[in-house]
Amino acid sequence: MPTPDADSTAEDPTRPDVVIVGAGPAGLTAAYELARRDLTSTVLEADTVVGGISRTVERDGWRFDIGGHRFFTKVQPVEDFWHEILPDEDFLLRPRMSRIFYDGKFYDYPLKASNALRNLGIIEAVRCVLSYVWVRIRPPKDQTTFEGWTASRFGWRLYRIFFKTYTEKVWGVPADQIQADWAAQRIKNLSLFKAVMNALLPKRNQKDITSLIEEFEYPKFGPGMMWERCREAVEAKGAEVVMDTRVVGIRHADGRATAVVAEAGGVTTEYPCTHVISSMPFPALLRAMDPPPPPEVLRAADGLGFRDFLTIALVVPESAGFPDNWIYVHSPLVKLGRIQNFGSWSPYLVKEGRTCLGLEYFVFEGDELWTSADEDLVALGTRELAALGLVDPTKVEAGYVVRMPKAYPMYDDTYKANVDTLRTWLAGHAPNVHPVGRNGMHKYNNQDHSMYTAMLTVENIVDGADHDIWSVNVEEEYHEEKAPSSSNDRGTGRDAPVIPRTAFGPDHPVNAPRG
Repeated sequence: MPTPDADSTAEDPTRPDVVIVGAGPAGLTAAYELARRDLTSTVLEADTVVGGISRTVERDGWRFDIGGHRFFTKVQPVEDFWHEILPDEDFLLRPRMSRIFYDGKFYDYPLKASNALRNLGIIEAVRCVLSYVWVRIRPPKDQTTFEGWTASRFGWRLYRIFFKTYTEKVWGVPADQIQADWAAQRIKNLSLFKAVMNALLPKRNQKDITSLIEEFEYPKFGPGMMWERCREAVEAKGAEVVMDTRVVGIRHADGRATAVVAEAGGVTTEYPCTHVISSMPFPALLRAMDPPPPPEVLRAADGLGFRDFLTIALVVPESAGFPDNWIYVHSPLVKLGRIQNFGSWSPYLVKEGRTCLGLEYFVFEGDELWTSADEDLVALGTRELAALGLVDPTKVEAGYVVRMPKAYPMYDDTYKANVDTLRTWLAGHAPNVHPVGRNGMHKYNNQDHSMYTAMLTVENIVDGADHDIWSVNVEEEYHEEKAPSSSNDRGTGRDAPVIPRTAFGPDHPVNAPRG
């Protein structure tokens, strides 16, 4: 079994020898922060490209952003990092524009009273107001669910128009089976009254109000540009980034991880280490431990599931596009959840005279959509755009499909207990293994959260700090709400809903172990 030649601890036994699993935002940030302290590391990446879900996919000269990544954060070290990696001229300042498509009409998002009234019509608008008044008099009996909580604040009619369909598309279960915790965090104190008041106030760049930022920065060639440059930077400082290499084992003994075992091209290599920083899926990390954890820990790992994601990218004339970054599709007539216009993110992602529309579908790996042939998916996307009346199908010139497994960690009613079980075992048997990032912590972290967990972890390893990285992304504010500056400001407050395990059948893909 080959092993890397150098043991960096030979000359200085106190010097960290760090192996990083995953070359996404968390992994590469960790490598960069170590390099900043004149420490090299080895980064092992199972894929052939860096960036994780924040990659930019390129096909035939078209570039696709997986899910859309606004470069906006209230975590100052993260913002500083972005601008240290990329010069200012590589960033575009983009207007934020998103709309909701419902019943053949576009609704401005955030709400604008004149637009909403015009689209709803006077009669429906009055019904919505009366519906809101009714829930103030007779609130829903069960407000522990997303449905009851949201309806109590907007009325049943607005809930069904603006919340129900899209939420069910994203998470794949009925809204009355999603717990209210997530709604309370994402929607926070907003109600119909406050939404209308915001809409009637003078227009301003409301960076202090949830979801109301009006502009953001964006790398001109997409988010992957950030991580490709970051890889170059860490390699220039002596780090090794090993691609197409899958971690198959983490050896541990006497309460410490001692080596990471990885496989590439049928060859197994062992990488000795003093610390492991891991952004691989949390359940896969525990399954890779050698010797393995006890059965109850492995059962907890098997109990963690994921929501997956695919993009159908359709090339159309520029005139067939729209100015939005995203359009949220609230129509129950189609499976389509959201549409990006890549040309609105950056003209460098598309070609002159053309744009590319990214049709986003929320799926489970192994389900009917996931396993469909690419040509069938391109045909589906074309039909659904036509059914919505958005694009003439004859205008579609080409199509591509990009699948992204494990895009969203699922928050069912057992996930907290399962995560706690894994954390407790890891702390007791290999405390020098440090989970970071979204999948690494099984936590609905945004790109900036993932980076920040890596930054704090490096401080813990190298500087002797005692940061609790699990406290990143736990406060109530949503990530687009600018919080007051504070040295104790941690995270940006994004989360996912809790969904009861019973909402899925025993044969559902979410219940199949997927490390």
